[in-house]
Amino acid sequence: MGNAIAIVQRMFYPNWLCWAFFTKSWGLFFSEELYNLTVLFSAALLWQYLSGSARITSVFWSAFWAVAVRRYLAEGLCTSTTRLTGQTVVITGANVGIGRETARDLLRRGAHVILACRSLPKAEEARRSLLGEGGKVEVRLLDLSSLQSVRDFAAGLVKDNIKVHILINNAGVVSCPYMETQEGFEMQMGTNHLGHFLLTNLLLPQMKQHGEPTRIINVSSIASLGGKIDLDDLFLKKKPYDPQQSYNNSKLANVLFTRRLAHLLRGTKIQVFALHPGCVVSSGTRHVLRSTFLRDYVFSLMLKTTLEGAQTTVYCATEAEQHSEMYFSDCAVGWAPDASKDERLAEDLWKLSAQLVKLDE
Repeated sequence: MGNAIAIVQRMFYPNWLCWAFFTKSWGLFFSEELYNLTVLFSAALLWQYLSGSARITSVFWSAFWAVAVRRYLAEGLCTSTTRLTGQTVVITGANVGIGRETARDLLRRGAHVILACRSLPKAEEARRSLLGEGGKVEVRLLDLSSLQSVRDFAAGLVKDNIKVHILINNAGVVSCPYMETQEGFEMQMGTNHLGHFLLTNLLLPQMKQHGEPTRIINVSSIASLGGKIDLDDLFLKKKPYDPQQSYNNSKLANVLFTRRLAHLLRGTKIQVFALHPGCVVSSGTRHVLRSTFLRDYVFSLMLKTTLEGAQTTVYCATEAEQHSEMYFSDCAVGWAPDASKDERLAEDLWKLSAQLVKLDE
């Protein structure tokens, strides 16, 4: 019942609807939405023409509704002017999609951004595309489906004495067929949750030691509403494999991890956030939207762009304040799944995760 209420709230009581929605970020909106607005405007004009009601006012109303529909679908846009000069940001999976757009924004704010990616050639291509945005950008190898790779990455940052001020656990696998990580974990739970769980814990000592304000951001999803964590069957081996259920569970695990982490970090200068970026057109959805044409030219009319999807991550990295919901969406406090508020489940999942990744070794 609680999850149904959260969905209704999200549909009919937008948490992002505020004065800034009507008064700010229009330049960003129009520059990002040129294709979608052109298609919707043309479709509206064609409908008016075919219905025999085409007139001068039709042009106005077609333009109005095209802008209104896409502005609503774009939802909250970050209006923060915070500078990040002198701060180091680690973004996992930053070579494509939301991660790359997040990197672009934070570079423009003067940050030193580390693209933590499993494919160095693709990451290097992303780095080149980000040169000239401001700040400093570099690439480091990180394969979240390998715990050894996670340990090597964290050790490299510590060895180079890099102070991490913002950790954005962005990378994720979406509804893929059954696969396993190098350690034999189901791929989605292993990558989306356990890889980030280990990475965060390995960097925590250094974050606490440098003593400067720090943010840890876990990119979850509204799919967490459908998550059902069974600690006795975390990898869904006792029943036929359901890729979507596995994804839902891994995203719920992100929020539970965030809640427990915030509890353990009380009294420190580290803030923790989980977020839903919105429904985004991205290569990460290739296992769900298999047709590139439909994804890029049809569903794009109904979903956020990657830049719009990055807005809540940027908001949490710049001006958001930690909230008891532990969950943000559309640059505002969101409605977390009921299951994510189970403190006992959060604690038990933490203990199991620590055992699985051999955190104390």
